[in-house]
Amino acid sequence: MDAAAVPQPAAVPAQDFSAELDSPLEAKDVDFDVDFDDSDLGPSLAEQLAAVTRNLPALPLVPEEPPVDAEHDDELAPAIEPDTDRRWYVVHCYSGYENKVRHNLEQRIDTMNMQAAIFDIIVPTEEEIEVRDGKRKTFERRVFPGYVLVQMAISEESWFVVRNTPGVTGFVGLGTMPTPLPDKEVARILKRMEADSPRVMVSYKVGQKVRIIDGPFNDFMGTVNELDSERSKVRVMVSFFGRETPIELDFLQVEKL
Repeated sequence: MDAAAVPQPAAVPAQDFSAELDSPLEAKDVDFDVDFDDSDLGPSLAEQLAAVTRNLPALPLVPEEPPVDAEHDDELAPAIEPDTDRRWYVVHCYSGYENKVRHNLEQRIDTMNMQAAIFDIIVPTEEEIEVRDGKRKTFERRVFPGYVLVQMAISEESWFVVRNTPGVTGFVGLGTMPTPLPDKEVARILKRMEADSPRVMVSYKVGQKVRIIDGPFNDFMGTVNELDSERSKVRVMVSFFGRETPIELDFLQVEKL
């Protein structure tokens, strides 16, 4: 083909950008919000994050795995007036990780030298005996699942140390302001933890039909009339010759029908 017949591109006129370069920059609002897919977080953890943003109205759900990114270093402490008195505060945490949170906070107290401001950490528990079908089982039960008690002298620094402990989701109080427990409530909780006799839990209910499985009335049927958990006793109404007679028995002497 003749080179002269090949069409040539049109010439592009030179443009002068000097005016634009010399003009002052104009500030513009830029939206930095980025949508992201949180499906990788798992539904339960996503629900926890949503619960935290609602001023902690309820306990967060149990995550499938222990939270590894629970620190909130970008969260500023509220305007707290320092209080040198030792007061007990209630801290929200992931339910099921109360002891882990206690361990994490103990480590932070040591590494950050906060022994003079954070004094004690308690996960309230009590010994409980469950009686089911005539069998007794003893176990330790958390009194307040999802909560840890911290004795501290409140300040912005001590607040920050506790709040940014992995597993902690916030303080109990008005908004972000921690509210100390009343002394009477603290005494009641500690007394409950130090009780000598374990609490007895039974699966029987008043009005329920039971069978006596031990003692002189073995194999008699009756109806639960009264339960006394402190003494581990149950009163059963048994029919003798057409007349209802109350019999006091140990929890282990009866079973549900």
